Formats: sequence, structure tokens, C-alpha cells
Amino acid sequence: MSKTILITGGAGFIAHHAINKILSETDWKIVTLDRLDFSGNLNRLKEVVDTFPLSEQKRVQVVYHDLKAELNPEIAATIGKVDYIAHLAAGSHVDRSISYPLEFVMDNVVGTAHILDYARKLDSLERFAYFSTDEVFGPAPGDIKYKENDRYNSTNPYSATKAGGEELVVAFENTYGLPSIITHTMNVFGERQNPEKYIPMVIKRVRDGEKVTVHANSEKTVAGSRHYIHAEDVSGALLFLLNYNMSQMQPDVTGAKCQKFNIVGKDEIDNLQLAQFIAETQNKELDYEMVDFHSQRPGHDLRYALDGSKMVNMGWSPQSAFNRLESTIKWTLKNNRWLAI
Repeated sequence: MSKTILITGGAGFIAHHAINKILSETDWKIVTLDRLDFSGNLNRLKEVVDTFPLSEQKRVQVVYHDLKAELNPEIAATIGKVDYIAHLAAGSHVDRSISYPLEFVMDNVVGTAHILDYARKLDSLERFAYFSTDEVFGPAPGDIKYKENDRYNSTNPYSATKAGGEELVVAFENTYGLPSIITHTMNVFGERQNPEKYIPMVIKRVRDGEKVTVHANSEKTVAGSRHYIHAEDVSGALLFLLNYNMSQMQPDVTGAKCQKFNIVGKDEIDNLQLAQFIAETQNKELDYEMVDFHSQRPGHDLRYALDGSKMVNMGWSPQSAFNRLESTIKWTLKNNRWLAI
């Protein structure tokens, strides 16, 4: 019998790639819950779903709901029976979280509490997956790479509220037995990404002959770095985890039951190297300036890094970002309406 997955924030960037992956590789029914605000764009979802035959398109159902409110019986009835939940809906703009922290508490903490409260009442739920971020660990100095259960050190309200959501997931597993997993991922890129994000922003500025600012240290000598990963790989990791036999996983040495997983890009790439690659792909010279972002923009850190060995040992690993990046650049230039949104 076919399964049903509920995806929150389904019109968002990562989630619409996940929906494409699930449509391509399963026969599952997909219910997407979205409020369609700044982050959610139904045109993303439509472009992906329209590539499938009509019979497959009917597997996707869109339900409008803002998770700042509880899922009332009418919404629950509209969703119907659910086997999996992937909670991707979140406020994710660091700058905005610094200006409006309570907005992020409502979206990322209260919103998570509401979807968890709905989930704990489901009889058929096999797994609840909460998408978190590398930023809960804070900056990674030197060669440090954080493992899943390392200490947290949030440096902005966005990461703090994602950490708060994580703790609610842990609590609901411990209190109600909700079968849950938590993922940390970082610097996801791909088609149809918001043009304010670094990679589409650089693509556009290089195309238009504009100067690119590169996040650097206070001396402006070392560019910030990230482990970039394509949304297709993140979607593959989600499907891998939803299908994985979690009975093989044991609580850690402290007794923590809720399993956490780092979904990490294969290569660590500094932002200058990345911008140069984007310029070379367009056969253009890079006009850039090194900028001390951390001093100018508190809450932004020079380097984030996660240890992805747990997922690799389980049998999952991503492609090189460079393999995905070139095709993403060319797709974005060809479909340049996504640079003007």
C-alpha cells in the first residue's frame, strides 16, 4: 500500500526539490503544507510537478496553513492519513532574525510545537524528520568539524530558534515516543533558489559585470568557507533516512534516543574560490572585494563545518558540489526569471 508523506514548507527551496525526488523515486502521495509567504513560491512547485505525467501530478496535494496556529480538526481531516512527516518549514534569513527575533521564535519554535502536537496524535506515523541547520553549532575555528551530538553555540536568533525546535523534537520522542530524527545541513544550493542567497547572487552579479563581495576575516585576507551541497543530494539523503531501518541505531553513550544526522557537502569551498568558479563558468573575469562580514554583520561567522562520517558509514554520500554547481549555473542563466524574483 502506498505511503503518504506530509512536507511542511513544500513550496520552499529545499522542499520542492524533495518533492521532485519523491515523485521520481517512489509511489508515495505527497501533502504539502505551506503558508506561501516570502520563502514559499508555488511556481517552484508547479515547475517541478508539471514535468510529470498528469497521473503523477495528482499525487501532490497542497494545503494552505500557517503553523503559527495549531492544526485544527478540519486541517487534519484535509491532510488525511500520514506515514511520514518532513518538517522543512522555517524562517531562515539570518539578517531578518537579528532584526525581528520574535518572528523567528513564532515560526521556528511555536510552529514546530504545533506540527509536533499534531504528529503525536497520529496512529500510523512511522517517522518525523526535522530539518535543522549547521548554525546551531556556531563557528568552527581551525579544522574543527562538529559531530551530531556536539555542544551548541547559536550566534544569532535564527540558529537559536532552530536549536529550540530540535529540543522540542527530542522532548516529544522522550515524552510521547514520537519516532523522530533530526538533520543538520548547510549551504544548500540549486535551481530556483532565492536570488538573495550567495550562489544565485554571485551568478547574477558576474553576469551583469557587478562587483562581488566576498565574506572574509577581519584582515580581509582569508575568505569564509562552507561545505556546499546541492538540494538534489539533500533530498536523496532525506529519502535515504526515511527508508533506513532505525532499529539498527543505538542511543548514544549518554542515553539520548533521538538520532541526529549531518547532511554534509563533499567539499569545503571558500567563498572566493566559489565566486571564481562561477565567473570562469560564465567565461568572465571576477570583480570582487573582500569584506569583513562578521564585524559588519553580527551573527554571521567565517566558517561552519560538520562531520559527515556518520551518514557515509551508513551508506550515503553526496556528489561533489563542483559536479552540481556548473549545471546549476547554466540552468540559472538560461532560466533567468529566477534571478529577478
